[in-house]
Amino acid sequence: MCMGRTTGIDERLDRAGRDSGRAEKMAIDTTRPKRTASEQSNGARRKRDRPVLTGSEIVCKALEDEGVDTVFGYPGGAVIPLYDALPGAGFHHVLVRFEQWAALAAEGYARVTGKPGVCLVTSGPGATNLVTGLADAMLDSIPMIAITGQVIQPLIGRDAFQEVDITGITLPVTKHNYLVQRIQDLAPTFKEAFHIATTGRPGPVLIDIPKTLFTQTHPYEYPESVFRRGYQPTSVPNMRQVRLAATAIAKARKPLIMAGHGIMLSGATAEFRAFVEKTGIPVAHTLLGLGAFPEEHPLGLGLMGMHGHKHVNDAFDECDLLINIGARFDDRATGRVSGFAPNAKVIHVDIDPAEIGKNVHADVPVVGDAKEALKLLIPEVEERVHDDWMAWIDSRRDRALDAALAERPAYPEPYTIIRAIAEATNGEAIVTTDVGQHQMWTAQHFGFNHPDRWATSGGLGTMGFGLPAAIGAKIGRPDLEVWTVIGDGGFQMSGTELATAVQENLDINIAVINNGYLGMVRQWQDLFHAKNYSEVRISAPNFQALAEAYGVPAITVRTDAEIRPAIERARSIRGPVLIDFVIEPEANVWPMVPPGGANSEMLHQQRYEG
Repeated sequence: MCMGRTTGIDERLDRAGRDSGRAEKMAIDTTRPKRTASEQSNGARRKRDRPVLTGSEIVCKALEDEGVDTVFGYPGGAVIPLYDALPGAGFHHVLVRFEQWAALAAEGYARVTGKPGVCLVTSGPGATNLVTGLADAMLDSIPMIAITGQVIQPLIGRDAFQEVDITGITLPVTKHNYLVQRIQDLAPTFKEAFHIATTGRPGPVLIDIPKTLFTQTHPYEYPESVFRRGYQPTSVPNMRQVRLAATAIAKARKPLIMAGHGIMLSGATAEFRAFVEKTGIPVAHTLLGLGAFPEEHPLGLGLMGMHGHKHVNDAFDECDLLINIGARFDDRATGRVSGFAPNAKVIHVDIDPAEIGKNVHADVPVVGDAKEALKLLIPEVEERVHDDWMAWIDSRRDRALDAALAERPAYPEPYTIIRAIAEATNGEAIVTTDVGQHQMWTAQHFGFNHPDRWATSGGLGTMGFGLPAAIGAKIGRPDLEVWTVIGDGGFQMSGTELATAVQENLDINIAVINNGYLGMVRQWQDLFHAKNYSEVRISAPNFQALAEAYGVPAITVRTDAEIRPAIERARSIRGPVLIDFVIEPEANVWPMVPPGGANSEMLHQQRYEG
């Protein structure tokens, strides 16, 4: 099988630290026993029965055999033969308006379904436009298959029209990638790519296919399984480590759980809830961990970190045991590491051994899938309550901020907008966001009580994410209501995807939080750069008129009283609807940990406003 560039997956896994602690070559296991005569005879019979397909048809059939129902893409010269085969394929193709949005739509699909998202683009600029989406998926552990066309094989390496070394370019931002050179390797490559993307710590895998291969023919047979000797992620943790964790939990008086995205990636929300309710330990959420445990539950505390709630960050300062399940101790969560959870012994459960001890020392490392770890841990722990500890945490809530949120300002209040959407949808909707102030307001105040309903760009912080992610999410979960909350800056990056939403007739509600600034950058300039508002004022078109030009009904909201009626009207209209919420230009997100600060040093609203 073609294994891509000569750097090999051994170097890639070693460099990225993905899944396997060893840097063995991912080679076919040659130690397997030879097939019997009967098996050889059956194999020969299957070979005779295999249909002969073109490379384009092989790609389509492989996707069908993987259960793919949607591909997000944009055609071009190197993939024209593949697009010839799409009308007969057993999946739906969504034509986006820019290749980067194909990757982010595939991400949105994957984040809410748990299935790998698939995107398809041409060579050259089509492929390079995927890079940001691949990096986004890599940092947030999102399973994705990216298919790129390549120039014909005789021209590879000759700087041909629209040729780039996309496997080289994407080496750091994919879990693995391939340049397929032989038609017979196409089907096995797809089987392996899906296996790598979806097992261990999930991530994006890119398959680069020269145009030559699309028109060649070969008998089609899809492998039933994949075995790679150098790729054997640890799913079931060591029982000794599990028991050490249970012992530490039994001794703790002020334990705290840090709930990460890995809980949902492993499908462990039921086991996690059982563990929390048995141990009585309160739960703080990372940005991507929102939804792993209901925020409305008495043990649900809400968001931690740079814009986390005061009582949550205070709990980290006070706790004597921190149990991190499925999170990677990102800097936006921890603040200054030397000041993070200073009194706590740390248990870290993660499927990626490279994450354990990378940022925060783990006293009890538990390498394995969150679901498998929790299944082993639950019988080992005792039923407990921590009433005094919970009362202390509750006493640390920011009552002044809560009171400020009840005020009715001249402009629509951002918190009020988010809470009104949550109330109108009963908290059942899928919510995607762009990146910036609106993202933090949503994370703080929507109140996520269900898994896989929150799709946001965490590690990379990709502006333009919200609308294409909402398109992917709605296609993946047409049964659920979908809202995207985006800023006026991010919307001007990916607003052309309104055309995709209209073409696909998607019932998506778009809430633009419009302050006329690149809000989060302005906030930093406000607080830490003496209000030197350098290049953050951003003009915009009339969003209502723009949306209507795309055929999208739109509403403009300028007062608090107009918020709820606009939301209800948008929900009553079938198809995409845009609401332009014009808010206070210099509204800030509170609280906030200053750059380089510990979470205990977070700033509060009364220091700068009111």
